[in-house]
Amino acid sequence: MLSSARPVLRSMQGFRGLGRRLAFFSTDAKQFPVNKQKFIPQTGTYPLGFSAGGSHCGVKKNGKPDLAVLFSDRPTTASAVFTTNQFCAAPVQFDRQVINDARQANKKMVRAVIVNSGCANAVTGKQGLLDAQEMAKTGDQLVSKLDGKTYTGGTLVMSTGVIGQALPMNKISQGVANIHVGSEHDMWMRAAIAHMTTDTFPKLLSREVTIGQGKVRMAGITKGAGMIHPNMATLLGTVCTDAAISQKLLDDALAFAVARSFNAISIDGDMSTNDTIAVIANGAASHHVIEDGQSNEYMAFREALTNFMAELAGLVVRDGEGATKFITVEVAGAKSFADAKKVASTIATSSLVKTAFYGQDANWGRILCAVGYSGIPLDTNKVNMAMHPGDGSSPLVLVKGGEPQLPVDEDRASEILKQEDVLVRVELGLGPESARMYTCDLSHDYVSINADYRS
Repeated sequence: MLSSARPVLRSMQGFRGLGRRLAFFSTDAKQFPVNKQKFIPQTGTYPLGFSAGGSHCGVKKNGKPDLAVLFSDRPTTASAVFTTNQFCAAPVQFDRQVINDARQANKKMVRAVIVNSGCANAVTGKQGLLDAQEMAKTGDQLVSKLDGKTYTGGTLVMSTGVIGQALPMNKISQGVANIHVGSEHDMWMRAAIAHMTTDTFPKLLSREVTIGQGKVRMAGITKGAGMIHPNMATLLGTVCTDAAISQKLLDDALAFAVARSFNAISIDGDMSTNDTIAVIANGAASHHVIEDGQSNEYMAFREALTNFMAELAGLVVRDGEGATKFITVEVAGAKSFADAKKVASTIATSSLVKTAFYGQDANWGRILCAVGYSGIPLDTNKVNMAMHPGDGSSPLVLVKGGEPQLPVDEDRASEILKQEDVLVRVELGLGPESARMYTCDLSHDYVSINADYRS
């Protein structure tokens, strides 16, 4: 098994003498809102062979961190899902081609992910694609510097921020050339902070899980607080793992996981031009390659990835622009997963439901109304509905067998709706399948934040 200290030594050797040119910044959780600090990890367990870093290179005019790098000391198997917005950004177009080329060549190619925040490089025409290519070239040069030999074609790029503006490539190129990477927690946190735009806290998660007879590690960074609505990925995010897995099974596992995580969240119903979620696996955990889609090892990996990504996606909802509540909508008893998810999504995207939660109004009729217009055939006499508080205390049953449970205990409803976490559970009574959606309330602050975004 490889030592996790090796990437730090290699990265420090590669950048010795550049320290005084680096844009250092604080990673102290206390700089972020008090109510969000509990979601910011103070330590982590990171995948072998990976390192990370973040800095300010000048994309953002306010001097905040705006450049992040994730690096693997060996080629990785890479998979990604992207926005279906037809005005997809140049980085999306570029990354699709990189991953498709790797699939067709049946080769591990990706070594680095370069992310800038503050400028989306979207709706920027031919120049935008040229800039994405140039940004990837700077990543390849970084890999070559760390390796001590030339490496090409191994960088994914992601951009987030204002649409319709060109990237300041001279600043990004210089920033990548001067950035410091390492495998310690603080360096991963620097990368997470550099992803932020309207986010109020950095979104970083790491975990060690058992797969078969061995241990593998996962680390994920994501960003997003607005323009969040599912349809093949939502926002930006990268999961790094030291698991060894075939290209096909990584593709399959990611598709399964995204449907139950990043494609199961909604904040405002808007789908970004830049949405990208990638998973890169370098195999440094030194177990054999997972190649059998029916094996216990694959099932364990898929479950671990799904749970990990659901928690990571949940951080985005918790940071929804202007949000005060984290709402889980669980629909059970459906004939199919697709039916359950359709009903859950209809509830989660209802502006009337979301505003009722913000106002702490137990207007359960809005929820039942959304179930009814979801388009899924129902037997209304079988529908049950309840609200569960985040503290684990007893739920409030609102509908049973299609009948409202009157009179509603308004005091209990008020107690539940004052909590930050609330689960709405709807049982359809039609079959064995279930699904979840994660959303937040809709507040006055959401309008204020987005009315002033470019300023």
